[in-house]
Amino acid sequence: MAAIGVRRVAGRDLAPWLDAVAALRVAVFRDWPYLYEGDPAYEREYLRAYADSADSVVVLALDGERVVGASTGLPLADDTAEFQRPFLDAGRPVGDVFYFGESVLLPDFRGQGLGHRFFDERESHARALGRFRWTAFCAVDRDPADPRRPEHHRGNEAFWAKRGYVRQPGMTVRLAWPEPGHPSPTEKPLTFWLRPLP
Repeated sequence: MAAIGVRRVAGRDLAPWLDAVAALRVAVFRDWPYLYEGDPAYEREYLRAYADSADSVVVLALDGERVVGASTGLPLADDTAEFQRPFLDAGRPVGDVFYFGESVLLPDFRGQGLGHRFFDERESHARALGRFRWTAFCAVDRDPADPRRPEHHRGNEAFWAKRGYVRQPGMTVRLAWPEPGHPSPTEKPLTFWLRPLP
């Protein structure tokens, strides 16, 4: 297998990649634990916040010119009120936080260190901006006993903890989305993980 290239794009430089990243998100989020019946038009609109933020970053994993992975980040102050609310409720200044959106990677390209590279690149970008004290992301909370959980699924919690991220019980956002085979959106909790940015 050829080496996968990694490219970091920021702000409006994301525009030419919007459709490819939107399609990738729909494909990857269909699986556990998100179980998201995606909509490319919605995803493209969601990603516009990253294209419109001067300080955003998207890290692309490329097999030639094909996008096989993507990882997003932007100042939490540039994200929506629903993502900011848990920080405000906890008394944490939104301006101190660089928020990592999501990392998505096609299954055939996992296990090659790209997860670490996604975090390295986003943390480096946040550090270079020079005004953030924390990096953060949120992860969907699913019952480990859910019968839809694949038998050999390995969660990312140990990986995140090794990188210094700590789950913040009580700092939770609730989002609704449709699941495959169920067109009516249902609400899910997503809990934040934080790490000081050295």
